[in-house]
Amino acid sequence: MSNNANRLFDKLSDRLGRLLASRCLLCTASADRHSLCTECLEDLPWLDMAVCRICAHPLPAPGICGRCIAEPPHYDHVTAACRYAFPLDGLIQSYKYGGRLVAGPALAALLAPRIRTRPDLILPIPLTARRLRERGFNQALELARIIGRELNAPVDAGLCIKTRDTAPQTRLPWKTRRKNIRGAFVVLGSVEGCHVAVVDDVLTTGATLSEVARNLKRAGAVSVTGYVIARTASR
Repeated sequence: MSNNANRLFDKLSDRLGRLLASRCLLCTASADRHSLCTECLEDLPWLDMAVCRICAHPLPAPGICGRCIAEPPHYDHVTAACRYAFPLDGLIQSYKYGGRLVAGPALAALLAPRIRTRPDLILPIPLTARRLRERGFNQALELARIIGRELNAPVDAGLCIKTRDTAPQTRLPWKTRRKNIRGAFVVLGSVEGCHVAVVDDVLTTGATLSEVARNLKRAGAVSVTGYVIARTASR
């Protein structure tokens, strides 16, 4: 392809990108720079203040849920934007499994305003090399990069690695998820004295986040916060 053709292709791609970004990802109406229109933003399943102070699970009133009392997780707190429900669940799935990368900034924009404290370091939940090849990208890393820029906080994608493939957590009963993920993560350096934030798209039981937090605290972290776009609610 000639240089002129390359420049034309780049110009058309940029124009198409701006056009797509100006349309709502849920209804295709005109949208702002975050690619969600006002009406769809208002209709999202936002989490209110009545959540568990540790895991962000919805509760009838603010407090600590029974699960966190009975089996305290290794993380200290979760910041979540929404419940994992329609229509946000479909948008997250299209981003995560359908390669709809344009949804990343829109999803991160839902969470960023809810973060009150700047962490010392941000980590994404890692994927194994095989899972990364299959999916083509780590959705948690892309979200972490966007949130890191918003908070002016460093992002380290190589500090924590996943050393073995595990059965998908969504297919397992709650009681076996912790056992499934045990020992699957390794922290390769020190985070002595740091407040570390760990980013993922969805939090279900919190077993994965808790296992990562356990390893981070063994490496010296003084506190670990989970940043997630959506939180599932038990039936």
